[in-house]
Amino acid sequence: MCNQDIREYAKAHNVKLWQIANELGINDGNFSRKLRYELPGETKQQIKVIIDELAAE
Repeated sequence: MCNQDIREYAKAHNVKLWQIANELGINDGNFSRKLRYELPGETKQQIKVIIDELAAE
């Protein structure tokens, strides 16, 4: 499965994928489709920062 690291990172921080999509300003369905293909490293870093921010709330 592609982007397994992002999925596991979100799960470990108790953050749902729809919350990440909301922060990115996209529909959760579109975000799930994006995760079907491996994302570039810089995009993954941006998503991990968002996960950290959401987890801190």
